[in-house]
Amino acid sequence: MYNRIPAIFYKVIIDQSVCFCYIIIDRSVYNRNEENSLKKSEKTERTKDKILSAAVREFGLKGYDAGSINHICNESGISKGLIYHNYQSKDEIYLCCVEYVLQHFTDYIKQNINWEANEYMQLRFRFFSENPLFARIFFEAVLQPPKHLAEQIKKRKQELNQLNLNIYRSSLKGITLRAGVTEQEAVEYYSMMQEMFNGYFSSLSYSGTDFMAVMADHESKLAKILDFMLYGIAKEENTK
Repeated sequence: MYNRIPAIFYKVIIDQSVCFCYIIIDRSVYNRNEENSLKKSEKTERTKDKILSAAVREFGLKGYDAGSINHICNESGISKGLIYHNYQSKDEIYLCCVEYVLQHFTDYIKQNINWEANEYMQLRFRFFSENPLFARIFFEAVLQPPKHLAEQIKKRKQELNQLNLNIYRSSLKGITLRAGVTEQEAVEYYSMMQEMFNGYFSSLSYSGTDFMAVMADHESKLAKILDFMLYGIAKEENTK
């Protein structure tokens, strides 16, 4: 049978067969390398997650200043060398914790809220009750961030600030604004008050105050100030 095939065609078949074999071999090597690379990447991610989990616990209990890389090492069972292989510094680990907590908070609120201010406060209470380690990191980032990280944390708070603004704007739709007050003016007023309100908790008024007391006072006053901004503080007088 093969004797009837022209010699040149027979050579092409052989060459194609050889090429095909090489392709299969090369592809299998590539697949093994890719699989090893994926396994290495997955292992790296698992290591970083383990470090992050230990860091959330450390900073969630002690805050930035008292938080220790050595304690994170002990908590995670990972050497300091490996921690610094995955994160450049304590600052980077802390910022990752802040980002992690803020993202979980905003996701939780978005998934559960009907965009009313009263409900928002209830959801905040429930979230921090269910995630107590997140509370210290969240409020420290919002109220009393480490000064040298303030600008970086500010960027990471943008989604949270927008969420708060959207909730306030939605609440405005359920009330009748006073004559001469536009929705835009009310929103601008809210933004100014939010900055002033949070700034108050980083002022000398709360210097040296136990941070748990700061958090509790903030949430208590936040509920009231939202009510004041929406409904005012003066009792409406009946006029005849």
